[in-house]
Amino acid sequence: MFEQNNKSKIDYALILIVILLAIISVFTLYTLNPYLNQNPLYQNMYLKQIVWYIAGSMIAAVMIVFDYDRLRQVSIILYGLGVLSLVMLYFHFPPGIATTVNGAWGWFKFPIIGTLQPAEFIKVFLLIFLAHLMAIHNEKYPEHTIKMDLWLLAKMVITALIPMAFLAQQPDYGAVLVLGAITICMILVSGIKWRIILVIGGSIFIGFVAMIYLYLHYTDAVNQFFYDNGMSHIVSRFQGWLTPDEFAQDGAYQVVRAMLTIGSGQLIGKGIGGFEMTTRIPEYHTDIIFSAIAEQFGFFGSSILILVYFLLIYRLIFIALKCKDPFATYMITGIIGLFTYQVFQNIGMLVQLLPVTGLPLPFISYGGNSILTYMLAIGIALSVYYHTKDYMFDES
Repeated sequence: MFEQNNKSKIDYALILIVILLAIISVFTLYTLNPYLNQNPLYQNMYLKQIVWYIAGSMIAAVMIVFDYDRLRQVSIILYGLGVLSLVMLYFHFPPGIATTVNGAWGWFKFPIIGTLQPAEFIKVFLLIFLAHLMAIHNEKYPEHTIKMDLWLLAKMVITALIPMAFLAQQPDYGAVLVLGAITICMILVSGIKWRIILVIGGSIFIGFVAMIYLYLHYTDAVNQFFYDNGMSHIVSRFQGWLTPDEFAQDGAYQVVRAMLTIGSGQLIGKGIGGFEMTTRIPEYHTDIIFSAIAEQFGFFGSSILILVYFLLIYRLIFIALKCKDPFATYMITGIIGLFTYQVFQNIGMLVQLLPVTGLPLPFISYGGNSILTYMLAIGIALSVYYHTKDYMFDES
């Protein structure tokens, strides 16, 4: 087995894909700028997005030269800091800095640097720590038995449930679902026996179907249960998803408007800046930004964006398969779960495939915290590619 030189290996394909997404994001925000400028808080957001991308690129560049294996040494610290920040938000501490946005206690607001949203960064911190747990477990127990597999599953689920519980209290159910998607994707490659995964997955699916059945046949009782437990907004989201026409002015307002806007773009769209409906939808520069792309460039432009996302996921899968280190593979799998779920959820909710959740479209929606998080994840992937050794002959 002979090792080849790997000193100059940079994944330019992945970098190009991210640059394409950045261009689409900045250009879309630029076309929305005349409408955003009407609000003093939203002026020149495309310029701010450029700044966030520059800052994120610096983080990714540092990660490339930073050996990803060192993340194992600090994984518990990163996870602990992420959970601690969520605990502080739960107790609204420190006063005056912990603050709400749209009714959710999910932000720290600092005088100079602006706002910090721990829910974004905990996504990457969690997948790093889960990858560390999985690597240690499989190194210690190379023989997979039902007992050891269940022990690994329990450790992963408990580790994920801790931040998920605090996020649910904010409430930020979109972030909860993202952490769940990351955990599920990593469980699939953890080495746990498939019969265990199928039994648990089947049970969860049956439970989900049972919930839908109960909601459809005992709607009033289920709604009352959620109202009594302070989760009335979940009811509005389900009502908007299952019966959008009935709740077009309430829980389904965004869904109905978004679907009409996307459909109005037809095949080739209305042209650059051709907004007739997008700017009437709340959060059209963040969660609903896909509607702006669809209205301007139609099915053709929307398909190009989705194709770029496919290329992104394909490239990440390539890196995961190429690397020899299980820890690296686990991390990249978590990153794949992060991006795949958020893209599917964001676009899916706008065409009524899924309930509405407050999740940005990766790399496209405006937001400093989300951009920095995505660029950190890309930096980890680039680091794995850069530090993965090539061999002339396979190990035997």
